[in-house]
This record gives sequence, structure tokens and C-alpha cells, in this order.
Amino acid sequence: MNVTLIKELRQRTGVGFGDCKRALVEADWDLDRAVDIVRLQSGAKAEKKADRTAAEGLLGLKVDGAKGAMVEINIETDFAARNPKFAAFVERAVDTALAHGAEGVAAALEADRQALVQEVGENINVRRAVRVDAPDGGSVAAYLHLDQKKGALVAVRGGEPGLGHDLAMHVTAMRPRVLSPQDMPASVVAKERALFAEQTAQEQSDRPKPPQIVERIIDGRVRKFLAESSLTEQPFVKDADVKVGKLLANAKATCTAFERFEVGEGIERREEDFAAEVRKQLS
Repeated sequence: MNVTLIKELRQRTGVGFGDCKRALVEADWDLDRAVDIVRLQSGAKAEKKADRTAAEGLLGLKVDGAKGAMVEINIETDFAARNPKFAAFVERAVDTALAHGAEGVAAALEADRQALVQEVGENINVRRAVRVDAPDGGSVAAYLHLDQKKGALVAVRGGEPGLGHDLAMHVTAMRPRVLSPQDMPASVVAKERALFAEQTAQEQSDRPKPPQIVERIIDGRVRKFLAESSLTEQPFVKDADVKVGKLLANAKATCTAFERFEVGEGIERREEDFAAEVRKQLS
């Protein structure tokens, strides 16, 4: 066994000791052939890991004047998410989104992704990317939480420096779904109204109120839902006495768009039976 060649192959490819040794044996200890074998195996190993749930990870977020980009890159464990090479991959992804737009980020980085899967031994998924462009005269601001798992971009026109950052922090914390109530899709409003109607009917089952009263109760609940879900109607996170819409008006500013990401949101996390997995490996 040539430990020097194994070490050199590991330095050139970043994969583990055992994988390097197997590649060199297969290549009859020809280093260049072994590099090619590792590259081919990288894709194969990435495919084998593709069915494993990747719900941890990091956000990448970057702003350049009137445009900003954000990406979510998932990996299986929080420990692996702290790997500097994983963080570097996230940076490459957000740089790609900022320079070229959100479409095609995953395809552009597929070779890098497969190589990183080989190196860290976990499934990695370029889950989503977005780029926000401000209108003429506007700018994009961002907020990324310290854990790098929650963040937001906002496009703002007007206002003092720092307003955009405060709005991005608010969006991150308060999770608005739309800019204003009229932006909420009609299908969502209809679904919520049906739910509120069912809830109200259950509450009135013992002592039903007149239909017009019931309708007013439902209307009030729909208005509350829209207010809680709309950026302009939410109390500002730094001053609950002021709604965001009023804050913007006072600053002679408008928010034209926002995006919020949180790592793993919406991903169904599969429960793993560790003991069963050990038994499977030993059988």
C-alpha cells in the first residue's frame, strides 16, 4: 500500500482515505487514472444518497445595489452544514444566482455538488434560489439571522438608509405572505373563509345566531387573517404601535417585493430507526 499516493489523491480530490485507496487499487496505483475513477464514482455515490432526506443546511444571501439573491442548500445533518467546504458551496450558489438569476443554479453547480456529496458523505440538495430586482431608483436590502437558517430580501424605493434592513428583519421575524391584503390569492382567501365558516358553525351549534351575524363574524376573521398575513398591515417588529404601511408612508418609501426563506420549511422529515439501521449494516 502506497500511503503517499493515497495522501496525494486525497489532497487532489478531497475524498476519504478508504475511497482513495480503492480508486488507486482499481487504477493499478496510477494517480491520474485514480482521479478519473473518483470523479466517476462521485456521481454514482451522489445518486445513491439522493433518496436520503436533507432538511438541514444553510441559506446564502448576497446584495449588490439594486439586486439581491438568496439560496437554500440542504444537507442531512447540522454537523455537516458547519463544514467550511459546504459553506463555500453555498457561497458559490448565491454568487451564481446573483450574477445569472435564479434559474439554472442547480444545473450550473451539479458537478460541484456531486463532488461535495462524495467528500462529506451526505446528500446535498440545491433546493431553491431567488433573485430580487429593485425598480428604478430603488435598492435591495437583506437580513440573515445569525444561525444562517432564516433570512429575507426586500426591494425598497425611498426612505432613509437602514429602512430596508429593518424591513428585511421584520419579514424574517413575522413571516408575511403578501405585501398587502389585496395581493392575497383569491383561492387562499376562499379556503380560509370556508375554514372560518366551519369553525363558526361549530361554535354556534348550541345557540345559533342569525345568518347575518354569522356572516359578520366570518368577515371579521377573514380580515384578521389578511392583516396578520400582509406586510403593510403587520405591527412593525421594532415598534408594535406602528404598522409597516404607516412606517413606509412616514418615510415616503414603498416596498415593492420581498422574499423569505427558512431552512427546511415544508420538508417532511423522515424518522430514522437507528437500531434498525445498525442491524441492517450488520446483517
